[in-house]
Amino acid sequence: MNDQVLLTEEQEGISILTLNRPEVMNAFNFELLRALKEEINRLRFNTDIRVIIITGAGEKAFSAGADLKERRTLSDIQVKEYIYTIRNLFTSIEQLNKPVIAAVNGIALGGGTELALACDIRIVSTDATMGQTETRLAIIPGAGGTQRLPRLVGKGKAKELIFTGRRIGAEEALNIGLANKICEPDQLLAECRQMAAMICEAGPIAVEQAKYAINYGLETDLHTGLAIESNAYWVTIPTEDRLEALAAFREKRKPVFKGK
Repeated sequence: MNDQVLLTEEQEGISILTLNRPEVMNAFNFELLRALKEEINRLRFNTDIRVIIITGAGEKAFSAGADLKERRTLSDIQVKEYIYTIRNLFTSIEQLNKPVIAAVNGIALGGGTELALACDIRIVSTDATMGQTETRLAIIPGAGGTQRLPRLVGKGKAKELIFTGRRIGAEEALNIGLANKICEPDQLLAECRQMAAMICEAGPIAVEQAKYAINYGLETDLHTGLAIESNAYWVTIPTEDRLEALAAFREKRKPVFKGK
């Protein structure tokens, strides 16, 4: 068995991070959280990587959430540390300066759904199951679920799913806006790579600024959001990539962006 709890692969501007604890449905323990945090921090400053895909090892699970076997051994203070760690990690993924795609390849419950929520785009296997099931363990979502889920699917639907702890399939996830797209299990990574490749064709500074404007603009009023968009636009004007795009249009060729 591979001893690495997180597998990494980089190719053509795309990094694939695979949660690698299939024997426990890729549940999050401290070791996996810290490994993922370290890799996300590294990728933030890796200009060769433009898109990140996160998925789970094996055929059964994206992530079943917290490792309850480890949780039973933790003191109350350690549980607080765990929640602090996972919440801040998922926020760092949400605020990462490049797009993150969740390839939801099976069960994604509790923290598994919360990780998917922190990603920018969710492509979901037809055999996947998602849900914020924490209330059935007499707790609540602690890694952003109470905040990100209603922002994505609406307050009423989020309350229904969180209050009941109900699990939903891929079709329902798509219908309520939790999933961007669903596909057959054997096509999941190919679909994610295809979308990542399309993003890689765009200007990386433009994509970064668009993500910034969307994320922060949605947290404020329209007037302030438009100011955020305006400032983000100004960042793109003096870039070499913008001039390259204009030259490529004039010369009827594909632009070659360098993130400068």
